[in-house]
Amino acid sequence: MENKKYYITTPIYYPSANFHIGHCYTTVIADAITRFKKLEGYDTFFLTGSDEHGLKIEKKAHEAGVSPKEYVDEIILNAKDLWKSLDIEYDRFIRTTDSDHVETVQKIFKKLYDGGDIYKGEYVGLYCTPCESFWTESQLVDGKCPDCGREVSEVKEEAYFFKLSKYQARLEKYIEEHPDFIQPVSRKNEMLNNFIKPGLSDLCVSRTSFTWGIPVTFDSKHIVYVWIDALSNYISALGYLSEDDSKFKKYWPADLHIVGKEIVRFHTIIWPIMLMALDLPLPRQVFGHGWLVINGGKISKSLGNYKDPREYIKEFGVDAVRYYLLREVPFGNDGQFTEELMLARYNGDLANTLGNLVNRTLSMLTKYNDGIIEKGSLTTEYDSDLINLVTNTKEKVESFMEKLEVPEALDSIFEIFRRCNKYIDETTPWILAKNEDFETLKTVLYNLLESIRIGAILLSPYLPSTSKEILRQLNTKELDYERTNTFGLLEENIHINDFKPIFMRIDANESK
Repeated sequence: MENKKYYITTPIYYPSANFHIGHCYTTVIADAITRFKKLEGYDTFFLTGSDEHGLKIEKKAHEAGVSPKEYVDEIILNAKDLWKSLDIEYDRFIRTTDSDHVETVQKIFKKLYDGGDIYKGEYVGLYCTPCESFWTESQLVDGKCPDCGREVSEVKEEAYFFKLSKYQARLEKYIEEHPDFIQPVSRKNEMLNNFIKPGLSDLCVSRTSFTWGIPVTFDSKHIVYVWIDALSNYISALGYLSEDDSKFKKYWPADLHIVGKEIVRFHTIIWPIMLMALDLPLPRQVFGHGWLVINGGKISKSLGNYKDPREYIKEFGVDAVRYYLLREVPFGNDGQFTEELMLARYNGDLANTLGNLVNRTLSMLTKYNDGIIEKGSLTTEYDSDLINLVTNTKEKVESFMEKLEVPEALDSIFEIFRRCNKYIDETTPWILAKNEDFETLKTVLYNLLESIRIGAILLSPYLPSTSKEILRQLNTKELDYERTNTFGLLEENIHINDFKPIFMRIDANESK
């Protein structure tokens, strides 16, 4: 296959000691998309990381009695451990305190200044410290930050400004001419109608009232505004403006930025204008996903509905948590999260549909054919329907993933497992055994095993550990994704490996 590249990013996260399940969604879905692209033969690069500068970090470190760097160092260990617990495989975890990032941000700021896109002035206005956002009076909601609803403070200080207004018409034209640049469409319309068309003001891009940030090289009392710092990570991670920019030349422009809906504005206004000013191509797509919510509200420790995601992993298993996040949340919209819904998905889809199918099939093969895989020589009237569904699933999955419809892609894979369970009811292997119709029985069991094999390969980007274990139990070496639309490749005369249920039902009372 022709070598193709795919560069995917998540936002770099504010260092938090209290990650909740909602924080995991973006990174899990980016991991699944990356793994799927690898299956398709793409040379992928998956970037995530941490956004470590700003006034709120400086304040929290001061309250803790440590330096800002010491404060974030400890928290980053927690973040990396969580991503490892979720079986997330990134290519780089970038920190905005990394020396190569700092150097690149300073070069970017100087390049924008030298190009006439940054100028010196005085900022007088409103600032939300938790969001690290500047606001005008008209943008406030009930006098508070429109993003987080908290108090804003008046700020007056010498500052550098970035000429967003200079690029307004060009950005608007680009968005109109590239309808897939901002997705879903509702986010595009929001950015155009609520932010861009009403008029862009020049952006304050430096601060002097605190020190925890990247210094401006040519004016040391200024530090770079955290969003200029943070957004630059997408190219600093690839070596932009460094001695070795081979990764930048290879992977940029990014194919997909996945971001939460609350920060789409930064990624579709400030970031593309920065790139225009740097004379760089824009990312192909920015996708703003929704939130996981409980009873219509955000998950929050302060609201008492927070639990460390590792508690869910301990209770349900890592792939069950991944499955819930990928299957339950309609990509682009908000999704409900409750432990009751997770338990229902676990017992219904994972334990009943998939786990029971695999265990039941392997148990029948062991009982009726000593665990030996054979094709058999007689067929049933139900075979072609099963085989057609299985061999057409790869194309369905690819179509859904092209549109980033991850829940639909997963559901199409589980349709294989649902159809297999129905096939068992239709063919009644236990009656075939009783009637000593062993050639038909072998065919039925082979068709089930081959369908499970293909389903497991297709499932691997989403539930990697589960996929690997199913294939181990089948004792198959035929793992070629490209041939999952071909039925009948499962090796014959192979003895299956030892097996046990992949997912066991959990009693609702036991899970409390």
